Amino acid sequence: MRKLCLLASILPMFGYGHFNAGTHPSTESKQPLSTVSVKENSQNTSSFNLENKPYTINNLNQQVINVKNRVNKSSSVSTTQKKNSAMLNVVLIKQNPELRYGCEVTSLAMVLNYAGVKTSKMDLYQSVRKDLDPLIKSPKGDILRWGNPADGFVGDMTGRRAGYAVFDQPMIALINQKLPGRAINLTNKPFNRVLEHVSAGYPVVVWTTGDYRLPDRWEGWYHGKQYIKTPLDLHAVVLVGYDAKYVYLNDPLSGRKQVRVGKQQFISSWIALKSRAVSYK
Repeated sequence: MRKLCLLASILPMFGYGHFNAGTHPSTESKQPLSTVSVKENSQNTSSFNLENKPYTINNLNQQVINVKNRVNKSSSVSTTQKKNSAMLNVVLIKQNPELRYGCEVTSLAMVLNYAGVKTSKMDLYQSVRKDLDPLIKSPKGDILRWGNPADGFVGDMTGRRAGYAVFDQPMIALINQKLPGRAINLTNKPFNRVLEHVSAGYPVVVWTTGDYRLPDRWEGWYHGKQYIKTPLDLHAVVLVGYDAKYVYLNDPLSGRKQVRVGKQQFISSWIALKSRAVSYK
């Protein structure tokens, strides 16, 4: 359902779900030095004996220059050459009916299964960190206090109670549970870097909006002393491909595979959602 997880029971004016997706058929209401000896030669020029092989200061200086040249040369050449287009055949998994607000873990289930990990959306639902801070509303129904998606999933992912979202850091921890040491956080990287990762053969979970456009509804609440302002129109999908004009997404809510979306339109929504993206290597 839409990632307007605040439901009619929380914010009746917004309807229900995890996000507002007018384009979707359904709605969803993150080397040892000990071997080196030093001696003075007859010309008062310092020299080194490395494993009984004489090296003068000039020798060592030249080696340092050679190393620097190699480093500079390697850093000037990109190790990743992005293809003009790419498409990954990632199996689609739908979040409904079990996980009304589970677009993030369902998207991650697609990515991990593509990596060869035997897991499911329900396994990830059980394993992902949760922020258990209760929802506190005003007499008028406004949200006063709730959890922080940066710490864990906020609310109830199943939809039996109000639920919201989870952001990149708990998702990174979850990836490392399944693929130890292989999680990659592309959050706040240039979008071209995200595309390079897809070009290299890795699908990416990305945060966007329900219709892949700029968010137009926002909500805020306190978590301790921290004020959290976040768009209600929130969604997570899997970036599986791109070309010159479009990106291609597996959407766990609509149940559509390789959905084509204008690249610039999508980038705008992604940036508005704080440029969040996670994957593996």
